[in-house]
Order: sequence, then structure tokens, then C-alpha cells
Amino acid sequence: MKKPELLAPAGSFEKAKIAFMYGADAVYCGTGSLSLRSRAEVNDDDLANTIKYAHSIGKKVYAAINIYAWDETYEEIKKQARMLNELEVDGIIASDGGVIDVLQQEAPDIDIHISTQANAVSAHDAMFWYKNGAKRIILARELSKEQIKYIIDNTPMGLETEIFVHGALCFGYSGRCFLSDFLASRSANLGDCAQSCRWAYNLYVEEKNNPGNLMPVEYDEKGTYIFSSKDLCLLKEIPDIISMGVDSVKIEGRLKTEYYLASVINAYRNAIDDYVQDPNNYDYTRYLKEIDKVKTRSLTTFYFNDRNNKDFQEFEGKQYNPDYEFGGKVVEYNEDKSIIEIKNKLTVGDTLEIIIPGNIEVYAFNIDRLWDYETDEEIESVSPGKAGQKVKIHLPIKCNKDWILRRQK
Repeated sequence: MKKPELLAPAGSFEKAKIAFMYGADAVYCGTGSLSLRSRAEVNDDDLANTIKYAHSIGKKVYAAINIYAWDETYEEIKKQARMLNELEVDGIIASDGGVIDVLQQEAPDIDIHISTQANAVSAHDAMFWYKNGAKRIILARELSKEQIKYIIDNTPMGLETEIFVHGALCFGYSGRCFLSDFLASRSANLGDCAQSCRWAYNLYVEEKNNPGNLMPVEYDEKGTYIFSSKDLCLLKEIPDIISMGVDSVKIEGRLKTEYYLASVINAYRNAIDDYVQDPNNYDYTRYLKEIDKVKTRSLTTFYFNDRNNKDFQEFEGKQYNPDYEFGGKVVEYNEDKSIIEIKNKLTVGDTLEIIIPGNIEVYAFNIDRLWDYETDEEIESVSPGKAGQKVKIHLPIKCNKDWILRRQK
């Protein structure tokens, strides 16, 4: 039974290291100007460092140049393509025909992965890209499992398939939406989406027999999030995904926190490994329990099981978890006083959970003592007042650098 590659987002070099630590086989990343996340904290140096680090530990990096590029952008694209070719990046994700043409000229040694932005929904479409040099096709999220299986069965063995299994869904078709550009002058197709579909809208209906008289359509006192979607989660479907032969499963979220990445990647890593090792006793609820601690919206399987599924609207619209939050990250472990970079307020008596790479079971403990990082004086609580603020704490088990701590509210 072949394991699919677990592909995770990396919005920065530090996030890439977290992703690898918690089980990702590969990460995808890109600079803010050329990928579809203009706020990603990645420049050319970060991209180079990520590739070098990944290769040093036997992992892979796929660079995203998946904007729909304007002519004035092409000199930068050519420069980055040459750099990626020299660094031997493992693949470049693209969807614009002009960009792909440039990549074939400037980075001839690098595999091309066709972005989900290309809206590939058929074996015919996949074959077109294969004939034009593509190594991998990232299928549109709008496909059912029967359609995915058909594409896999009717394309050459040399063409890899990748699907999204977790993360935000877009109101637009495979992410191609003009709503943000229209409302906020921020183009989603250039990586600067304002997420207009997540906003609250007031909806009015004109009375049939009284033109001009508009009646509000209200969901509740919070408003109506008529465009906002639930988050995709295919943990339950891991057996089907593996059996149909998908080559790579992808988690969305280059702008998500290290805490989110650690939790979600760890859940999918364990789910895949456990199913392959013992397919007769796969219990997805063990892994979903971890996802529930980080989810910001309700979850849906979208069209995977049913092309007629309509249960993916998220009327609540908010991004909030009432029970858990990012507690901190281990900077240095010491038997008595470990150093933690704090992410939210910590108080003596709080319950923390240590997210252990490769283990779906977390280690929970109560904070018994805290010490000021600078003075070593004992304190009752600490709040993040500046970026990178630290505190000393007693950790009950040995932890490695960058392990993530979850705080129970």
C-alpha cells in the first residue's frame, strides 16, 4: 500500500521547519510577489534557505509562481526561475501559460506542477498539461472521488496527482475569484485576496408586488455570511484517498500559525501512517479530536463524497475557537526551567498540552511555576507584550526545540 506524500504550507522559513518536524514530506512556499499569498513572509533568501534545509533532511520543496502574471512581472519571474533551477527545487507550481513557457526556458531541469488555479477537472485537461511538460496536476477542489479516480485511471503513470484534503475553501472556482479586486482593489489572482467572501453581508429582497420596497433577509443578530464556506477536512476519507492512488495530499494555509500547522500536520501524518500500518482498525475520530482543537470554522467534505452536496456554507463566518489557543513554542529545554516563547497569556494553574511530533496523543499538564525570562524572579502570569517574548517554565517531559504548546482556555 503506497503512502501519499503529505504536503504542507510554509508561509515562512520557520513555519517550514515546524511543518517538517511534525511530519510533512514536503512543503510548498513562494515569495509574496509571485505566489498567491502576498503576505507570506518569504523572500528569495528565505526560499533558498528553505530548499537547502529541506534537502539536508531528505525532504522536498515546491515553489509557487502561481499568480496570473502581468507583463511587467516577467523579469522577476525569469530571475527567480533561474535561481530555483540552480537550487534544484523539487517542483514549481504554476497555472499561467506564459509563466509555464518561461519556466520551461529558464528552469528546464525542474518539474512543473499545474496549480489548482488552472481548474483541472478532467482526464482530457490533465493529458493536455502532461503533453506540455507537466509532471504533476493539482486537481480542482470541486471534484468527487469518482471523478478523481477516473482521472488517475485514465492518465499516464508518469503524471502525478495532488489533491487538497484540508483547509479553507474559496467562494471562487478553485480560487479564481474577482470579488476581492472588485470590492477592495486587491486581486486574489495576484495573491492579495481580502477574503471578501468571509465578510458579513446585509441581504435584501424586493417585494414582488411592491417594487422598490426592500425587505432584509436576516440569519441571526450577527448578520448573514452568505458567501463564507466551511473548511475542508478529508480525514475520514483517508482510506479512499490512499486506495485510489493519489500521489500527494495537500493542506492549505500558508498564512496560518505554527500552532495550526503543528496540530493539523501531526493529525494527518498519524492518520496516514496508522491506516497504512493497520487498515482494518482506522478510526478517524482520534485525529479529528485534534483538528477540533484548532478549527476556526465548521468542517465539510465539500464535493468529495457527493457532487450535489450543498452543506458547505459557514453562516457563522467567525474564526474563533472558544476552548484552545496557541500557548507557546519551546526555545530551549532544561530539566528545571525551560525557555518558552509565549503566544498568549500564561498563568500559574493553566493547563497546557504538548503536541508531540509523530504522536497523536498529547501530553497535558498544569503550570506549577513561572519565572521571568530576564530576572529569573518567580511570577504568577505573563502576557505577550512584544514579538518573541519569553518566559521560563517547568516542562514535565523532555521536549525538543520548537515543539508547540497548546493552552486550554
